Amino acid sequence: MAITDWPEDERPRERLLRQGAGALSDAELLAIFLRVGVKGKSAVDLARDLLGHFGGLGQLYAAPLTEFRAFPGMGEAKFAQLQAVMEMARRALSEKLKARSVLDSSQAVRDWLQLHLAHLPHEVFMVLLLDAQNQLISAHELFRGTLTQTSVYPREVVKLALANNAASTIFAHNHPSGVSEPSHSDQHLTHTLNQALGLVDVRVLDHFVVCAGSPALSFAERGMLQM
Repeated sequence: MAITDWPEDERPRERLLRQGAGALSDAELLAIFLRVGVKGKSAVDLARDLLGHFGGLGQLYAAPLTEFRAFPGMGEAKFAQLQAVMEMARRALSEKLKARSVLDSSQAVRDWLQLHLAHLPHEVFMVLLLDAQNQLISAHELFRGTLTQTSVYPREVVKLALANNAASTIFAHNHPSGVSEPSHSDQHLTHTLNQALGLVDVRVLDHFVVCAGSPALSFAERGMLQM
């Protein structure tokens, strides 16, 4: 049955306008993006199939073009539209972070990091550089490793902070394994970077571990920055 044949109060678009986007399921939100289904399937049915095939919204967003367009009914136009939506979300959050202190926008920081890192298949280490008012100057992906380890060089982090006249930093890296608990090497790296930056009067405000399916873990909230 086509969505247009559904009762009006059950249609995703009408529900969104009446109740807000938060009231909709992942499949319903994706169905609004897709607009139409394929032969024998409504847009919601197609959305459910897509989410089941890829394993969720995050994995769908991160899928390469070749894999995306191999799914029946999907093509380059939909892929481009989906990537554009994701990039607009990232940029909107970046604007929010640059407009106010990150200490007042902790959820925005987490949301931004989730969009950037949560569903990557490889490990990435990022540095967020902040000014004296704790507003975002810029964010940099410094190192990219394998699924299990990455090499981070303190001298490169210090050089980057000094080059941008940063007063403080926030670190973040992802765990493709899906387990957000920091490893001993994560803790050791944080301690080493904290010491190195302290020598040039640059503060480390936090280190986030990001993974799909759970909120980013904060070293500061765990009391682990000074360990």
